[in-house]
Amino acid sequence: MEGTKEADLVTAVLLYAMRCLAEGDQAALRHMNFGVKEIESLRELRVADLYRVESLRAHCLDIALNRQVYWPMIDHLAQQREMEDTIQTLIVADAPQEMMQVLFGLNQRDYTRLRRSLLVDPTVGRPCELDDASSQALWKSWSERADDDASGLLNPQRYLELHEETALSVRAIWHQTQRWAEYGNLNGPLDADAIAAGVNE
Repeated sequence: MEGTKEADLVTAVLLYAMRCLAEGDQAALRHMNFGVKEIESLRELRVADLYRVESLRAHCLDIALNRQVYWPMIDHLAQQREMEDTIQTLIVADAPQEMMQVLFGLNQRDYTRLRRSLLVDPTVGRPCELDDASSQALWKSWSERADDDASGLLNPQRYLELHEETALSVRAIWHQTQRWAEYGNLNGPLDADAIAAGVNE
C-alpha cells in the first residue's frame, strides 16, 4: 500500500524522536510533549514499526509554525542560494581559484569539482595581457567601484558587472586589478603611464 502524507509526517517525527532518545536529548522530547509514558513506548519501537504506519490517514501531532524562526531560516536559505548562484556564475566566467578562495573561502578541491560539474574547460597559465583599449575600459570601471579600499577588492557581484561591461574574462579582470591594487593607485585620474606600468610590470 502506498504511504499517505500523514504517515510520512508521523514517520519523520518518530524517527526524530527516536534519535533524540538515543542521544539523550530529553529537552527536545519534552518540547514535543513526550512524557514518561510516551518515552517508554518510544523505547519499544523498532524500525520495522515505522513501515506499519503507512496506512495511517490521520496523525497524532499538533503542529504550529514558529514565524520568528521560520523567516530567518528562509532568509538564510535565500542568501545561501544567491551565494551559490554567484559562485557558479563566476566560475562559468572563468574566475580563478585564488579569487574564489579570497571571496568565498573555496578550496582547490571544491573549485575543481565545481568547474567539472559546470563543464568549464581547464585553464592553463596566466591570462593574456590586455590591449590598451581593454585596459583603459577596465581601469575606468574598476576604479569607480574600488572606493578607498587599499586591497582593491570588490564584492562578487561587482566583478560580474565588470565582466559584463568589459566582456573580459573574470580571470583577466582579477589578475589585472590585483596588479593595479598592488601598484597602489586606485582612484587617481586615468593616467596612461600608470596604466601601462600596471599592465607591463
